[in-house]
Formats: sequence, structure tokens, C-alpha cells
Amino acid sequence: MFNFEEELKKLPREPGVYLMRDDKDVILYVGKAVNLHNRVRSYFRDNIGRGPMIDKMVSLIARFEYIVTDSELEALVLENNLIKEYSPKYNTLLKDDKTYPYIKVTLGEEYPRILFSRTMKKDRSKYYGPYTSAAAVKDTIELLNRLYSLRTCNRNLPRDIGLERPCLNYHIRQCKAPCQGYVTKEAYRQQVDQALEFLNGNYHTLLKDLEGKMKAAADQLDFESAAGFRDLYNSVKSVAQKQKITDSDGEDKDVIALYQDERDAVVQVFFVRDGRLIGREHYYMTHVSENDRAGILENFVKQFYAGTPFIPRELMLQYEIGDSELIETWLSKRKGSRVHLKVPKIGSREKLVELAAQNARHILEQDRERLKREEGRTIGAAKEIAALLGLDRLDRMEAFDISNINGFENVGSMVVFEKGRPKPSDYRKFRIRTVSGPDDYACMREVLTRRFRHGQEEMRLLEEKNMDRELGSFTRFPDLLMMDGGRGQVNIALSVLEELDLHIPVCGMVKDDNHRTRGLYFHNVELPIDTHSEGFKLITRIQDEAHRFAIEYHRSLRGKAQVKSVLDEIPGVGPARRKALMRRFKSIDEIRNATVEELEELPELNRPAAEGIYAFFRGKEREKEERQK
Repeated sequence: MFNFEEELKKLPREPGVYLMRDDKDVILYVGKAVNLHNRVRSYFRDNIGRGPMIDKMVSLIARFEYIVTDSELEALVLENNLIKEYSPKYNTLLKDDKTYPYIKVTLGEEYPRILFSRTMKKDRSKYYGPYTSAAAVKDTIELLNRLYSLRTCNRNLPRDIGLERPCLNYHIRQCKAPCQGYVTKEAYRQQVDQALEFLNGNYHTLLKDLEGKMKAAADQLDFESAAGFRDLYNSVKSVAQKQKITDSDGEDKDVIALYQDERDAVVQVFFVRDGRLIGREHYYMTHVSENDRAGILENFVKQFYAGTPFIPRELMLQYEIGDSELIETWLSKRKGSRVHLKVPKIGSREKLVELAAQNARHILEQDRERLKREEGRTIGAAKEIAALLGLDRLDRMEAFDISNINGFENVGSMVVFEKGRPKPSDYRKFRIRTVSGPDDYACMREVLTRRFRHGQEEMRLLEEKNMDRELGSFTRFPDLLMMDGGRGQVNIALSVLEELDLHIPVCGMVKDDNHRTRGLYFHNVELPIDTHSEGFKLITRIQDEAHRFAIEYHRSLRGKAQVKSVLDEIPGVGPARRKALMRRFKSIDEIRNATVEELEELPELNRPAAEGIYAFFRGKEREKEERQK
């Protein structure tokens, strides 16, 4: 048993990180402290005005632990690492899984390349970015390779010069083939230097050069070349126009501002590189209700710049943040040069921060409207169905369907919707074991029996081991069973549930003569439903999804069975030859109708094998004719 009084007395008066845990040993909160003794003890004093969220967290603490560090800076780094690792419930968290693209020029190679990269390493390469659009980065790399005829291969040069033939890029004049020694290292490096000038923003020289080449080609009536130079000119001009000048000092900086409502906050970042606004990105922060704006901004800066590989020289912030000097020291250490945190008060810089804040507000308001519409389609639709059926709760719905062709390969599907949204991780497929022939009712009985018996068994095992019921895939029973059909399918489900002593509401999704849903069959009554309502649209989506999932499973089994039942019977045809036959002929009928000569064209088949396949299908035809007689 954790003795709080004794453990609080043992707290050292040193910097470090503390972790609060609940009775299941889950980490609730991670924090740093200049003095662990004072900071951790403050949580367990009577504290009015601390806030309901912190009070709730403190009431859940079953024990705490701490890690002593040599300095407050080390505590800051460790705090960030632990928050990222455990995502504690009561920490303000950055919702971010983005990685940013860079343009990488491999200057450490004798014949450099221009590459797309998601990471920035300490190598001899030069990096440009980060950019917010991967597509724009790829377009720029493609343009540079076309403009300057740079290599795109991964050959080790000069070691591999002359070992292989030049690739297609050389033949279409998009590479000067350094792999063959057709261009000197000095001439190739001049092309690379021009590409670097382009990436540094010097477009004027290149535009003038392309314009001159375009006019010269037109004067010589070489209109094809002139059109090529024109296209390159327009591409470069387009890239140049996208680089909006925002500051004359040419510095790298990030402009950071936020907008907050009662539940969430959005942080907007403008990325300025070499004085140009190259893009923007927004980030959501959660668990913000107990934090002021400056606190949210501080958490964002610490979490975001702990993970991004590039740190600009200056961060322009909307508010003064706590630990600003410590964070400056930490960022400067990570960057390897001085980093400044500034809060502009006047002039164009203050206007830029204000613009970022306005963008954050627009994003949050737009998302609020989008989420409201989405909620109507999902949770709102589920509430409509619950009201129609008179149910108090409708969180999880399960729908089942059967698929077969004249009883061939009977299969069943189970799809799950939670809070009005599909939950594919809980979908299940059933290959019918006990039913042969087209008997949908018997198939449905087997599927439902297997599903709920399996669930009951999982629950029993979890209860014996005193484990969380959410661990099992079948342990969560639905609030409503939705059967693809009317009275017959509903009665089958009710009888299975009665046998297993389960009490789950069951309704049938009734279709009209045109196979369109018209209502729900519930408690022996068909309930009409407004076909324009969100509830009706959700029912249709559930029905379509169950049908789709069953048909796709049946189709995959049917295809495998067809191939196996025929080709695997042919002597001398193994997996490699079977694969080659299906790749070449596409269907069993095409293989059956192929001549020996057509079969022999496959590299995997020799003459005897081709004759054996041909004879096999002729023998099958004779057997069929004899049976018909």
C-alpha cells in the first residue's frame, strides 16, 4: 500500500520529473519541477481555486514516482519525452502525427542528387524546408531534375561508372549520364550549383536564360524545343510566384498563434524560410479547459519542437510563455545556434501574428460546423433510430448478412457501427460449417450462435482472470441487432438469443419490391421511417455495408475455390505454373480453350507440360459428354 505521508517526506529538493499514476498503474500526469519536494507536495494540500479538472486528477492518484535530473533543462527534455511516450490523460497534448517533407541535396556525393526526405540528418547534405505540401516538394524536385539534367538513380558514383548501360532518362535527354562518364564532375557540379541558386530563391537569372532559349528556338523554327522551354519557363514562374515575401531580413522564423474555445484549441503556425512564407499548418491541442492561452502555447512549443527536426532562428509568439528563458536555452542547444522567442507588439510582425490567430479562429469555427454536421449524420442518426424503437441507449449496432450462389460457399458477415460510425476493426467473417445448400435461415442461425457463444466464452474467461472486458473482440454485445430482412430473420435471431439467455433488441431492415429499405420490423410491427431523415440514411449505410462485406468475402472464396478445384487437379502444375497460367490467360475458360502452341509460349511450360494441360481439359469435356448421355 502506497503511504503518501511517508513518500512525500522523502521527496528531494532537486529538479526532476514526477509521474502521477492511478490504481491501475496508468500514468495520469507528467510534470517537471525545479524543486520536486515543493511541487509534488502542492498537489496534496487543500487548494481552493485549483480547478475541477486538477481536483479530479488528484482524487484518482494512487501513487506517484519521480526522476531526479541534474538541471531544470534536463527535466524539460525528459518531461517532453515522457508525455510523447505515454500521452497522459491530464496533460495538454498536441494532436499531431505529421512529418514534414524536405528537399535534400546530397552534396556529400561526387555527383549530387536532389531527393525527397522526411527527416533531416546531420550528414553532408543540404536541406531545404520543411514544407507543408509533399506534392509541391515532389513537383519542385521533378522540375529541377528536368531543368538541370541531374541524375535520379542510386548508383554509387564514380565507383560504378561504365558498369551498366545508361537508363531511359539519358535517352530522353533528362540526364547527362554521369554513370557513363559522359559529363565531367566539374560540369555536373555547375548544374547542381544552379539548382541550389534556384532553391535559394534566385529565379531571375534562370527565367531570363529560359526566355532567351525559347526565343532563339522560335527564331530557328524549332517550335518543339521552343514549346519545351516555354513550359519550363511557366513552371519556374509558377514556383517563384508561390514564394510570397513576408519579411526583408531573410531570416528563418515560425509565427505561432492560437484560438481557443471551451473544449479545444487550434494553434496556427506560419513557416517563414529565408524571408518567404513557404506554408502554414494547424494543430489541435486537447485537455485545454484548465489552461490559459499562454499555458497552451507553452505546451505546444515544448511538444512540437521536441519532435520537429528543423528549428528556426526565431519564434514569433502571440503571448509571453512561462519558462521562456529555459525553452530558449533548450532550443538553442538543439539547433546548435541561438534561438529567440519574441512577442511582437507593434508593426508588421505583430500584424503577422494577428493574421495567424485569425486563421486559427477560422479553422476551429469551420471544424465546429463540420463536426456538427458529422454528429448529425452519426450520433444524431443513431438517436433518431433509438427514438423510433423506444430504446434508451443505442451506442453499438451489429448487422448480419448471408451470401452464397445456389448454396455454393455459404458465408456470413458481421459489421459493427458505434456512435453511428463503422468500426471495421470489429467486423467479422464467418464461413458456414453446418449448412449445405441455399438455406439462409439456417446459415444465419449458425452465424449468430457462433458470434454470441464466442462472446460469452470470452467474457467468462476475462471475468475469471479479472481482466478488462474491452480486451476481447466479441466481449462487447450490441445495443441493437439489425437483420437484413423482415420477420423471418428477426425470429431466427430472437430464438438464438433466447437459447443463450441473452436480452438484446432485434429489428429487421425491411425492403420494398425494388430492394430498397422502406422501414424497420420491430416487436412484430413494421415501423415506417422518413426516407429523408439521417436515421434512414444510417440504416441504409449499415445494410449496404453488411451486404458489401459478405459479397466481397464470398467472391474471394469463390475465386480461390475455382482456381484450386481445376488447376490443382492437373498433374505437373504447381503454384508457379498455376500463377503463370492465370496471369497470361486471365480465366479458366481461356486456359481450357488454348491450343498446345499457345500454352507452350509461357516460359514456365515446356512441351510435355503444355500437352498435359491440353489433354486434361479434353478429358474433362469427354467426361461431361458421357454424363449427359
